[in-house]
Amino acid sequence: MILILVRHGITPWNEERRIQGLTDVDLSAAGLDQVRRLALSLKDFPIASIYSSPLVRARKTAEIINEFHQAPLHLSSDLTEMNHGDFEGLTIPELMAHHRDFLRKWLADPASVGMPHGESFLDVQTRAWKVIEGILANSRNALVVAHNFTLASILCRIKNLPLAEFRSLCVDPASRTVIRFCNGSADIELFNDRPYLNGGQP
Repeated sequence: MILILVRHGITPWNEERRIQGLTDVDLSAAGLDQVRRLALSLKDFPIASIYSSPLVRARKTAEIINEFHQAPLHLSSDLTEMNHGDFEGLTIPELMAHHRDFLRKWLADPASVGMPHGESFLDVQTRAWKVIEGILANSRNALVVAHNFTLASILCRIKNLPLAEFRSLCVDPASRTVIRFCNGSADIELFNDRPYLNGGQP
């Protein structure tokens, strides 16, 4: 079976380099354009079902992709972005300026160090992987639309990597990652693929 992992298109907060987490920020005009191009690149993929975070930036991405497939669309709160707690809404420069010591600890052990009044990376992986387990049990091609940390946690599990190595598996907005599962093994055929955003062929 084929599993396609998609990150939502960009939002105004992505453009401002803000931490959005569970904040329900919509796609920007540029994000909508990205998603339309992404949807065209996926229109000929055989997709039996689509699973998405209910946050509007992911849900809209899933709905636009599904215009070509009319597949069952399942919204799951287990696919939402990491709850960044007290850091929601901060810009990256603000975070670096005022919380550098915490970030150092978190990057060293993101599995157990939780965001202040938020989640740990392991919390995210645990809930997101439940969705993937259900998809794999069905053994039918599926597409998942989610968020940066959510997708990185899934990819860490697929590649059997510790969460501390997540930065090698982060994907860009409106990207697609295609994984083929066969006889209990997983082969990543495309990773963070986005040629369609620059006029390239899918």
